[in-house]
Amino acid sequence: MTQQEEKEERVPPSSTSTTTANIPKKLTLVPLIFLIYFEVAGGPYGEEPAVQAAGPLIALLGFLIFPFIWSVPEALITAELTTAYPGNGGFVLWAERAFGPFMGSLMGTWKFLSGVINIASFPVLCVDYIQKLFPIFSSGWPRYVAIVGSTLALSFLNYTGLTIVGYAAVLLALISLFPFVLLSLIAIPRIQPHRWLSLGQKGVSRDWNLYFNTLFWNLNFWDNVSTLAGEVDQPQKTFPLALLVSVIFTCVSYIIPLFAVTGAVSVDQSQWETGFHAQAAEIIAGKWLKIWIEVGAVLSAIGLFEAQLSSSAFQVLGMAEIGIIPRFFGVRSKWFNTPWLGILISMVIALGVSFMDFTDIISSANLLYSLGMLLEFASFLWLRWKSPNLKRPYRIPLKLPLLVVMCLIPSGFLVLIMVIATKTVYLVSGVMTLAGIGFFFFIKLCKTRKWVEFSDGPVEEEEEEGRGGPVETSRNGSYAVL
Repeated sequence: MTQQEEKEERVPPSSTSTTTANIPKKLTLVPLIFLIYFEVAGGPYGEEPAVQAAGPLIALLGFLIFPFIWSVPEALITAELTTAYPGNGGFVLWAERAFGPFMGSLMGTWKFLSGVINIASFPVLCVDYIQKLFPIFSSGWPRYVAIVGSTLALSFLNYTGLTIVGYAAVLLALISLFPFVLLSLIAIPRIQPHRWLSLGQKGVSRDWNLYFNTLFWNLNFWDNVSTLAGEVDQPQKTFPLALLVSVIFTCVSYIIPLFAVTGAVSVDQSQWETGFHAQAAEIIAGKWLKIWIEVGAVLSAIGLFEAQLSSSAFQVLGMAEIGIIPRFFGVRSKWFNTPWLGILISMVIALGVSFMDFTDIISSANLLYSLGMLLEFASFLWLRWKSPNLKRPYRIPLKLPLLVVMCLIPSGFLVLIMVIATKTVYLVSGVMTLAGIGFFFFIKLCKTRKWVEFSDGPVEEEEEEGRGGPVETSRNGSYAVL
């Protein structure tokens, strides 16, 4: 009997018939690039507070340097581990394979909650831009209805299919970025380079908390796309290229408009709040471009919401497939093959936190994400040391000591983000972490008592050719289609 026949024999017949009966259309390179783009950025909307916090020069340096010490290492790690473990669940699977079920579950808690808290910020951001055109949405019940209504409508769009979301991301990115291309071109004659060297207005103290959280919020979540690996066509080939293109595309989309606006416009530093790019567009080109950028901001928020809701929902599905949570959490729609329960859970939690203060939303997501990223770096290094023969279609071309250095630099930044957090953020994040630990032991009790069914289907991990050593196994169960 061949190795492939042995693998097929170990898969339960019910799961084989289920997965072949309704094979989803896989994501290809271009939609994946734009999904990654919306996982991370969605355009230069939201970068403005960096100037408010520290002045033009330090803001520009932040968006020039930070990608190299944070975005690139995170994208490289995502490329290596996603191609080594090309299944849904992403970073949860990595932590589980490195340190066992408890750390896999804790990783799932931190990343899932940081993701859905982040999702909650996008309807808020969307309504914040809409209120500039329609002031009725600035407060009261119209604002609440707008936030809830947009969350429900966008969640339904996500339910209609990942392929639809992927191609929608392409269209949303092109429409929302084009006004910034025009803004940058029109601004060229007005640029005065000495403005780029400004360290901020005299008498204005730097707000490092706002500065670093703005950089972090605008340039993180590269690894979120790993939870969609099972939905991507030829992930071993597609993921590294998609991550490379999206890193370049994202950094350029941030830095060019920031150079253009800081060089062409001189205003009070306090005006550089979220949404100032629209005000700058009116100063540079006229009200028509301001309105276009505000509309683009709404479209960008839609793309961000859709991409990150997809990652959170497929994370739930992936955790069900490897047995960290009960099997029924992996159910898919019989019409669209989407993880409808994962979408529903993510949407409900996002709605629950959407009425928090916007800064607290971002800071809480950042702290939980920082905890998850520290565990992710540790998992990556441990798997490189523990499983050197694991087949990695893409491998970062560095030896282990240099990889440690590569991970230590962004880890220092993560610790900084955690240190400068507020008491409210510590309280919210601490309660959520304790809830996650309690959830793990409750799930363990459910397994012991057999109260619910869990997936536990072994699938072999591949060794690199020509290398010996035992073959490792990981749990990867099937999902049910309703």
